[in-house]
Amino acid sequence: MKVLVTGGAGFIGSHTVDGLLAKGYGVRIMDSLEPPVHLKGRPDYIPEEAEFILGDVRSKADWQKALKGIEVVFHFAAYQDYLTDFSKFFDVNSRGTALLYEVIVEKKLDIKKVIIASSQAVYGEGKCRCPGDGRVYPDLRNLEQLERGDWGVKCPECGGKTEMQLTDESRINPQNQYAVSKYSQELISLNLGKRYKIPTVCLRYSIVQGPRQSFYNLYSGALRTFSLSVYFKRKPVIYEDGLQLRDYVNIEDVVRADLLVMEDSRADYQVYNVGGGKAYTVLELAGMVEKTFRDEVSPEIRGEFRFGDTRHIVSNISKIKALGWKPMNSVEKSVGDYVAWLKQEEAIQDLAEFAQKKMKDQGVIKKAKGSLKEGI
Repeated sequence: MKVLVTGGAGFIGSHTVDGLLAKGYGVRIMDSLEPPVHLKGRPDYIPEEAEFILGDVRSKADWQKALKGIEVVFHFAAYQDYLTDFSKFFDVNSRGTALLYEVIVEKKLDIKKVIIASSQAVYGEGKCRCPGDGRVYPDLRNLEQLERGDWGVKCPECGGKTEMQLTDESRINPQNQYAVSKYSQELISLNLGKRYKIPTVCLRYSIVQGPRQSFYNLYSGALRTFSLSVYFKRKPVIYEDGLQLRDYVNIEDVVRADLLVMEDSRADYQVYNVGGGKAYTVLELAGMVEKTFRDEVSPEIRGEFRFGDTRHIVSNISKIKALGWKPMNSVEKSVGDYVAWLKQEEAIQDLAEFAQKKMKDQGVIKKAKGSLKEGI
């Protein structure tokens, strides 16, 4: 069976390519190798056994070429950044997904399954509990609150404090351009998939960690930022108070989830969270990085925040566990594998300060004006 992996030169895509090849599937990659993610062009970890097509998901002709002889599609290609070029998120993510189904239907292609890479970002702040109002789904914290240094998530009904709850697949609340575009991919793929009998699965990944995360993509996350900072003997910058809760999932576990939903018909037309199953604070992650490097570079908390960040988001993974999947690798392993890979790379630039400056110039990073308050 031949499988197409869009974005197959990227982080999750390339590891999924490796997993497919290991199980004996034929693989074709379509990737645009667009900077800044692929600042140095085609990565050397792309296997020779995989056919490679330089192509753009916004091009119908490229889709037509890439889909010839294909039976399964993993659609990882996406645009993600902190930039304000809002239309590009929908041009790449939404339009690219619509073109995939358009070509399948127009050419009457016999596609057995499409797996769409979605994101935990579609939940925004996710599910919370208010002591008085019960289960609530707050919107993102407003700028005025954050500038006061008040980090807590407020109940949308009474304005009181809330407690984070594990967020299941039942309700979404996207709050930024990337999240809205990812949810639009889900709507496009699931609805067109059902209508034209193209089995489709959407996977909402939590924060995926491991080797090959781009050094040049600002959206790559805290592990990249902390690791580069410690590598260059700089103090990692912690936003807010560092007590934000996240769940991290190892790339090897993600690949197992990818292959499971591809091969299991019970997953057809479903949406699944793929997460680590355990909450960690951002400070805990920074501590793991410091311990892995065996270097005492303490993190720095200076009252800054990224406007638009969620306070806490941890996915409920019980639905995909019912298919027989569960995370098997620790966060410590993810950190260790990433740091080992980083140390092997050559000509790494000091990108930590560059990322900070770029986000400040764009108005993403701001500083609290008031007293700092711990929020739950």
